[in-house]
Amino acid sequence: MPAPADSLDPRWTLRQGDCLEVLAQLNDASVDLVYVDPPFNSGVARKGRAGLQFADRFVDAAAYRNFLAPRLAAMHRVLKPTGSILVHVDWHTSHHVRLLLDEVFGPAAFVNHLVWSYGLGGSGPRSFARKHDDIFFYGRTGDYWFEPPRVPARSARLRGRTKKATDVIEIASINNMAFERTGYPTQKPIALLSLLVRACCKPGGTVLDPTCGSGTTLVAAVESNRIAIGIDQSSDALRIARQRLERVCNGTAVRVPTLRVARASASARPAPPPLARSA
Repeated sequence: MPAPADSLDPRWTLRQGDCLEVLAQLNDASVDLVYVDPPFNSGVARKGRAGLQFADRFVDAAAYRNFLAPRLAAMHRVLKPTGSILVHVDWHTSHHVRLLLDEVFGPAAFVNHLVWSYGLGGSGPRSFARKHDDIFFYGRTGDYWFEPPRVPARSARLRGRTKKATDVIEIASINNMAFERTGYPTQKPIALLSLLVRACCKPGGTVLDPTCGSGTTLVAAVESNRIAIGIDQSSDALRIARQRLERVCNGTAVRVPTLRVARASASARPAPPPLARSA
């Protein structure tokens, strides 16, 4: 059974367990935004700099779809009619996930295929350099809440002004020396999650990250006056997330010291199925 709620602060809650089990305990139509960064089925072990790791691997594509489909259905159930979901994947599984979302939410619920262009990373000799992730944006109904975000304009004519963001989001990934880096594998930049949360969840609304990892989505929610709910199977992930949330709620920096843990206890999900990824 999932661990009990882990927070004395009404602005955030952490729950340990498989998100399918924990989601079953949430009320219907109780969440304004779901952001989920599920496994990518990349076939590799994702490792952080402190020994934190998880296996991002399924037996085959069918196993991956069978893992994700009921979890997406559970996320659909907890969304309010004005709510929406952002599903963050990459080229390994984006084609499978888009079809699953059409099945669960309906093709008419599709809003955007966002591209996060992060810039960093290597390139191979026989392919274009892979420098982006995919984020699928679906509304629970056609009445989903949305506030178009604005980003700095780059043209000389508009220098110093802002413009509406497009479906290509250019934000650098976290480098090894970044102040916000926690050492948790696949951590996403706070700038990315802040933009998404502010655009897709009304102030005072509830943001759910069912595979919350190091808690970046939750920090972005609390910093922007939203309520945050995070779920993860990994006690190490939740420890980092809790420290980050406590710091931001106390008005201090969101960085936490890198955890030093044994590799044997660092895996975020037993296999199979593999652990969920982290934001």
